[in-house]
Amino acid sequence: MSHAPSDTPGEPSLIRLARASGDDRAPVPVDLAARVRELRKARSWTLEQAAGRAGLARSTLSKIENGQMSPTYDALKKLAGGLGISVPQLFTPSVAPQGGGRMITTKRGEGAAHATTTYEHELLADQLVQKSMLPYRARIRARRFEEFDGWVRHEGEEFLYVLTGAVRLFTEFYQPVDMLRGDSAYYDAAMGHNVVSTSDDDATILWVTSLA
Repeated sequence: MSHAPSDTPGEPSLIRLARASGDDRAPVPVDLAARVRELRKARSWTLEQAAGRAGLARSTLSKIENGQMSPTYDALKKLAGGLGISVPQLFTPSVAPQGGGRMITTKRGEGAAHATTTYEHELLADQLVQKSMLPYRARIRARRFEEFDGWVRHEGEEFLYVLTGAVRLFTEFYQPVDMLRGDSAYYDAAMGHNVVSTSDDDATILWVTSLA
């Protein structure tokens, strides 16, 4: 993602920097009984209403909420469907917003700088930890594919939006794509990729990379 040579194959430096700012503590196991009860009450449903929506007996749902039985996967699917969520969300703890939720702004030119021989990055929202995405603005210095030390590859997915100038997006499995201001691309970042400027001035782009 850093789109520059990395000392750790497969995980460029910007991703390592972003992950290093997160919290590596192990997640707390979810109490399924309490979670189901919380989800039902958040919808202001009675046991009968929730059981009816899920296609379960009221007694079955009551036992689940009181930790008196371990539901089968089929029962979990019905329960999740009745609640309008996915099965994994049954095991995901809710997060109470603090002060209305997280937010951070980055004024123009105030992002953390990270320069390489081919790109000049400005990390955005770099003070916010535990992000799911890594947004950054980049000035594309490279003019030829040969300026890179092979393909850039990393985990996750990536979104590219051209802000100024013109670029050529090289990808491992597709023909090169010429892009102008306002053009965008979304791709699997595990696929080799590189970007060069084709305009007289260095092009600038917005990159957003998933960190999951």
